[in-house]
Amino acid sequence: MSDAKDTDDAGETAAEADGLRKIIHVDMDAFFASVEQRDNPQLRGKPVAVGGSSGRGVVAAASYEARRFGVRSAMPSVTAKRLCPDLVFCKSRFDVYREVSQQIRAIFRHHTDLVEPLSLDEAYLDVTEDKLGIGSATRIAELIRQEIRAKTKLSASAGVSYNKFLAKIASDQNKPDGLCVIRPGEGARFVADLPIRRFHGVGPKGAEKMAKLGIETGGDLAAKDIEWLRAHFGSFADYLYRAARGIDLRPVRSSRIRKSVGGERTFSRDLSTGSELRETMENIIDIVWGYIERAEARGRTVTLKMKYTDFQIFSRARTLDRPIADKQEFAAIGRALLEEVLPLPMPIRLMGLTLSKLERDGDEEAKRPDAQLSLL
Repeated sequence: MSDAKDTDDAGETAAEADGLRKIIHVDMDAFFASVEQRDNPQLRGKPVAVGGSSGRGVVAAASYEARRFGVRSAMPSVTAKRLCPDLVFCKSRFDVYREVSQQIRAIFRHHTDLVEPLSLDEAYLDVTEDKLGIGSATRIAELIRQEIRAKTKLSASAGVSYNKFLAKIASDQNKPDGLCVIRPGEGARFVADLPIRRFHGVGPKGAEKMAKLGIETGGDLAAKDIEWLRAHFGSFADYLYRAARGIDLRPVRSSRIRKSVGGERTFSRDLSTGSELRETMENIIDIVWGYIERAEARGRTVTLKMKYTDFQIFSRARTLDRPIADKQEFAAIGRALLEEVLPLPMPIRLMGLTLSKLERDGDEEAKRPDAQLSLL
């Protein structure tokens, strides 16, 4: 159900006069799983997970029916199956997802050239000066969602605001198939009521740390001065200070090139045995390769990162003279890097894999400069 706040052209004109941008963040709803349900009518209305169903498999995406049971992306398949015994697993079909993504990006470009894709299923658009002269960012977002549904038979949610941070927050507000608008002057008030976990970049462990410091909402965060934030969060403090006030000066960039893509996992307990580390490596390979496919990335260097129990960080990398061919080659290199460092001198609290030395593939669009994601 769409739940949009009304906005008027006068308000948007005033915003433009003040130098504010008109930003839309579009996020497809359960993209991979929705494509599978679209293409196989027997899956519609059923809990669906995209990914491997084997003992070492990982959920790459989950339908909303599956999410009601607590199934989430990056979750081990055995855990997902335990939460939802009727869960249907589908093998990923990235060639199909890419084709649909290109259809969606063509819709974006019909309205603006300032498109910054974050992955196959989401992007920022700057429509301050839109190609069709519509003027209203809210109306453009509505049209885009209608066009996506008409051409792909899929639903998308959108957030409209005057900066990227607020637009992304807004796109998640009324999911699935929703629209939310945060108008000029509303940002700080809107953010004040948000749970701190909704802030992009604040993971479960970060939220846990903040809770111990008495920070549960954006309003709690805004009450802290910059010196206090720097003392507790270091370089992350400046971002937190601005975000708590709804401030984000980053432009939408249509030509940013990603430098790396990867993921890392922080363990609930330190690991040291070869069997535990090898099993963890398999999970990380599955999840990170999903990110690589989603980002359409091709790279030559695989890096293994570990953080020991004393917080020292260790890394080892291998570079080929050509891009990594496929998941099997990526996995083989990751496993080999792990074997080279076993046995470990002490237990580790974190492990991650990254693909770097990336190359652009043909007419591939903009990428974020880095995408190192937490897997938990």
